[in-house]
Amino acid sequence: MPIRKKLEDASVFRPAEIELLSRIFAETAIEGESAEERESRASRIIANYQLGIRDEKELIELSRRPLGR
Repeated sequence: MPIRKKLEDASVFRPAEIELLSRIFAETAIEGESAEERESRASRIIANYQLGIRDEKELIELSRRPLGR
């Protein structure tokens, strides 16, 4: 599921937030990534944002790490 759909389904993000998180998702795409890996990356981006991280560069960096690290 693309991150935009996941965000819209959650109905808790404003359009500007969806744009930011979608941009981060696109920026961190990995060639050959499986659907499961994309889901995991989308979840990391959203989780970090919900924890209060708003800096785009920091979100990009954190999205490349497994959750909890």
